[in-house]
Amino acid sequence: MTDPIVPKPTPETAPYWDAAREGVLRIQRCDSCGRHYFYPRSFCRYCTSVNVEWTDVSGRARLVSYIINHRPLPQFASVSPVIALVELDEGPRMMTNIVGIEPNPENLPLDMRLKVAFEQRGEMTLPVFRPEEASE
Repeated sequence: MTDPIVPKPTPETAPYWDAAREGVLRIQRCDSCGRHYFYPRSFCRYCTSVNVEWTDVSGRARLVSYIINHRPLPQFASVSPVIALVELDEGPRMMTNIVGIEPNPENLPLDMRLKVAFEQRGEMTLPVFRPEEASE
C-alpha cells in the first residue's frame, strides 16, 4: 500500500505547514481590517491589504458540513473517511478530516464542537479535527 497523497508546501503556505509540524494551527490575520482568513495568500481576502501576519489560533471549531467517503481510493484507505468543512472560532472555514469518532451520521451532528489534532501523513503533518470532548 502506498502512502496517501500529501500536500506540497509552497513559499506562501510554508508557515502553515511549519506550524503544523510543531503541533500548532497558524493562519493569517489582516493587520488592516483585523480579520483572520484561510487559505494562505499574500493579501487579505476581505480588504486586499498586504499588511498581513501569521498568527496562532485556538484550534477550536464547529462542524459545518461533511461527507463520509465509503469508497476511498487505495492511497487514502488509511485516512479518516469523514471529510469535513469546519469553521474556526476565529471565523475562517477550512476543509479537513474528522478523526476519533465512528463515521456514522448520528455521531456527526452539525455545529458539533471540535478541536484540532495533528496527524502524520508521509513526511507531512496535517491538521485534522476531533470532537472537543474527546480531546480534553
